[in-house]
Amino acid sequence: MKYIPLFNKKITVFFFVLISIAGLSCETVVDIDLNSSSPSIVIEGSISDSLGPYYVQLSQTVNFDQPNTFPTVTGAQISMSDNLGNSELLFETMPGTYKTSSMQGVPGRTYTLDVIADGKEYVAVSTMPSPVDIDSLSVQNQSFGGNRTKIINVHFQDPVNIKNYYRFVEVKKGLEQKFIFLYDDRVRDGSPISSNLFADEDTLRTGDTVRVVLQGIDKGAYDYFRTMRQAGGGGGSQAASPANPVSNFSNGALGYFSAFAVRSKLIIIP
Repeated sequence: MKYIPLFNKKITVFFFVLISIAGLSCETVVDIDLNSSSPSIVIEGSISDSLGPYYVQLSQTVNFDQPNTFPTVTGAQISMSDNLGNSELLFETMPGTYKTSSMQGVPGRTYTLDVIADGKEYVAVSTMPSPVDIDSLSVQNQSFGGNRTKIINVHFQDPVNIKNYYRFVEVKKGLEQKFIFLYDDRVRDGSPISSNLFADEDTLRTGDTVRVVLQGIDKGAYDYFRTMRQAGGGGGSQAASPANPVSNFSNGALGYFSAFAVRSKLIIIP
């Protein structure tokens, strides 16, 4: 899946107030001066069971009073490996964007992303869950703020006795919508699930063709997207009070690495 940036200036405001970074087994809190902080590296990467290549994006944060342009990090050494001993070096295709060449994601395997940039090493680990199929999609009409809106519902069967975390992505007119939809099965384990993809900032119209992507993600990725949504990066007016996205990278890096299984289905809005 092609890389699509997730960070924006709204999110970095919260990073500079307080950065909460989740390592492999602990969390570290770092206080940074809002006006004159040192830049932090941002790493965003993923691998899936869809056909590669896969991408990793490196950039740096900027101070709140600087332009909304994030410098890329070039010349990094990046490797991706799995728990079966497969490994490869990524190559830089354009400034700050790194690409795999032959690695293929397989459900059940654990992947490690190792980044060396500017003399520092950052490591993240993610395990790819088994895929979960979408049984069907439906559309319902709902009133919001005095207006009628259309909502897509995703229907699927949650596997029994397995802790599952899900991320849903709407792709409309070839573009991934920014709203972050998440679900976990803590109260519905092993049950049929219907999850509505409601975004008050988006409008679905009759005749729109929408692809709904269901990503099976691990807890590290789920926590990143959950806290990013709370910080306002895709939560819309439904977001909770601001919180800082947590990262599964070591050594103080921001961002995330996610190994996910993906299934999708198309629907034409009636």
